[in-house]
Amino acid sequence: MIQALSPYYNFKLFSKNRVENVFFDDVDMVAVPGGIGDADTFKQLFKNNGDRVRKFIADGGKYLGICMGAYWAGSHYLNVLQDVDAVQYLKRPGADTRRPHAKHMSITWRGQPDHMFWYDGCALVGDNTKFETVATYVNGDAMAIIQNRIGLIGCHPEADKFWYDGYSWMRRHWTGNRHAQLVEFADQLMRS
Repeated sequence: MIQALSPYYNFKLFSKNRVENVFFDDVDMVAVPGGIGDADTFKQLFKNNGDRVRKFIADGGKYLGICMGAYWAGSHYLNVLQDVDAVQYLKRPGADTRRPHAKHMSITWRGQPDHMFWYDGCALVGDNTKFETVATYVNGDAMAIIQNRIGLIGCHPEADKFWYDGYSWMRRHWTGNRHAQLVEFADQLMRS
């Protein structure tokens, strides 16, 4: 995420340690990437800062979540969405996969067919009048949305070639990164 966005945005990192009260004062957006995203990891990372991130969003700050970061905006974690939740795509009706392994997933981004790296990413389901759908999966579920000051993406537009090279069955699917789509998405979120 940093590599894709750093030519356009400055970064300030926080970890599991509690940040000082003024940490978010000069921050426009909290960006949470994908990764190993189970409940234990969430508790480790947000135990000391979850309340601060929620307050940051409530006070007008933006939140960008990709894959795990999108799940963490949902009802079981930060709970910052309205009438929408981040759920496991592979369990959704009509999903084109039932396994959580790396895939070159078929999606539609802003009305155009595309493919993107996916690894057990979420679908964003709920009242679709409460968010803008930017991208969908083949079953029609939202894959990327913007709701008020929150932008979520279930796949990985930040993926680079080495992500594909790490899986022998994925190497042939590399068609270039989707960094421009991520930058455009972040820019739109910043304007919301």
